[in-house]
Amino acid sequence: MVNSRNWKDLIVWQKSHELVLELYKVLRTFPSEEKFAIVDQMKRAAYSIPSNIVEGHSKNSKKEFVRYLYISRGSLEEVKYFLLLSKDLHYINQDRFNNLSNKLSEIGFLLNQLIKSLKTSTPSIPFTTSTTSKTSNRRLIPNEQK
Repeated sequence: MVNSRNWKDLIVWQKSHELVLELYKVLRTFPSEEKFAIVDQMKRAAYSIPSNIVEGHSKNSKKEFVRYLYISRGSLEEVKYFLLLSKDLHYINQDRFNNLSNKLSEIGFLLNQLIKSLKTSTPSIPFTTSTTSKTSNRRLIPNEQK
């Protein structure tokens, strides 16, 4: 596991999970002929956002976690497109479009911040909150070896 914290503690996961729940409610109102087209594809893309956060969080390295966060970001962009298409087809109104778009933008921002944080953290400092080896502890304390 990359981090000792639970993936449910990640704000980006919480917000993306809430988005999935909201989208499922919205998609119930779509025409029945879209059930195996836009509805199905949008559901898959939407739940891919939090599910890839969960899967990446369970990996053994920051690099793997970042890879899954990029997949989440790609799914988020896919949902953005289907949302625009749904608005243009008049399946949702402008207010609902704006509301969902704002939530997607916030999730995108959080994903980008998490990716940036993981990519720029000092490689010598362990990602987990506990350190067990003396070597790792020395790296956490600057100027100890002088």
